[in-house]
Amino acid sequence: MEERPAGQKDEQNFAPVKPSGTRGVVTGLLVLGMIGAAGAYWYSAAAKPGAAAPAAAPAGPPPPPAVTVSHPLQADITEWSEYTGQFTAVEYVELRARVSGYLTAIHFQDGQLVKKGDLLFEIDPRPFLADIQQAEANLERDKAQQVRANLDLKRSAELAVKNYTPQQQLDQARATADASAATVKGDEALLAQARLNLEFTRITAPVGGRVGSHQVSLGNLIVGGASNTTTLLTTLISLDPIQFNFDVSEADQLAYKRGIAAGTVKSARDSVVPVEARLADESAWNRTGRVDFVDTQLNKGAGTLRLRAVFANADQLLTPGQFARVRVPTSAQHPAILIPDRAVVTDQSRKLVMTVKPDGSVEPRPIQPGPTYQGLRIVRSGLGTGDTIIIDGLMRARPGAKVTPQPGTIALDPHAD
Repeated sequence: MEERPAGQKDEQNFAPVKPSGTRGVVTGLLVLGMIGAAGAYWYSAAAKPGAAAPAAAPAGPPPPPAVTVSHPLQADITEWSEYTGQFTAVEYVELRARVSGYLTAIHFQDGQLVKKGDLLFEIDPRPFLADIQQAEANLERDKAQQVRANLDLKRSAELAVKNYTPQQQLDQARATADASAATVKGDEALLAQARLNLEFTRITAPVGGRVGSHQVSLGNLIVGGASNTTTLLTTLISLDPIQFNFDVSEADQLAYKRGIAAGTVKSARDSVVPVEARLADESAWNRTGRVDFVDTQLNKGAGTLRLRAVFANADQLLTPGQFARVRVPTSAQHPAILIPDRAVVTDQSRKLVMTVKPDGSVEPRPIQPGPTYQGLRIVRSGLGTGDTIIIDGLMRARPGAKVTPQPGTIALDPHAD
């Protein structure tokens, strides 16, 4: 190997590496910047003897969780109890013929609305016209016999005054005259019955309402009379007004009686008690009626008491057999405290609300809830109008812990019940 003179560098191994292009320039500038920053930090630390490097500020505790609060709502209300019931017709009539005969005419369409007195069916009247003529003839004949009997009685009475006839003949003449008078009265009754039977061949609507389908077609023999084998022709129901039957539990019935004794509610037997109803597709109680009947005893099997209300049905929207909800007032108007149901917490058998103290801490409060009224829960006891309760954010509230209260509102919803 060839020896190099002392001090001569190996140009191949120690040649400086030149950065290529823009990338090398940027890398060099970054390195110089980092070195300058480190030097400036070292110089400032060295300039202040005993100075230490600054430490990060400690993190503080998180703020209390936010909840929505409000004072309970106080309003003058009337409490109601709700029940499910069924509409029934005030008048329900099964139309049957009083006389027998062949059906000759039907004067209505099935399901038609009819008025009281409208003609519905006709039975062949000719046999009954003949009965009338026969009864009239019998009456005329017996009236003629009555005239002769009265003349015989008059002559016998005149002869008896002069003792020209025996008393027995006078008595016989008087009996004949009396029998003739009775016969005439009987003929008059038979004539009246024959005319009535003729009237019964025209069957009219006894009440106004909606007629059902005809059960007998034209030409059929109708069996009439007062027996249970008479032919049913059709049915007829009244629509306006309409009745509503519903059952009250024994507990509610006792509560009503307590309220009547205390004077807070009226007795349906002695005064007009208003009720309100709504159909399945209605949200408002926009139908007003009155209780007109209270049953005399409780149902032994169900332990309920039957009540009946009457409603106007001018629009004929209410139909017999239709189900609906009805509510009955159970108190006079009085001030009440109301809160939303979402503010009530269940703790085993107790009902609680979470109140917020002036210092922001949460305190559970037992309450006695009542029924609902227009979307809010009535509170019987446990709360005052000055208390602050949590109405939203209960999941973030813990008894004894603090919260950040944010104001909210409690309002009635007339369409909620």
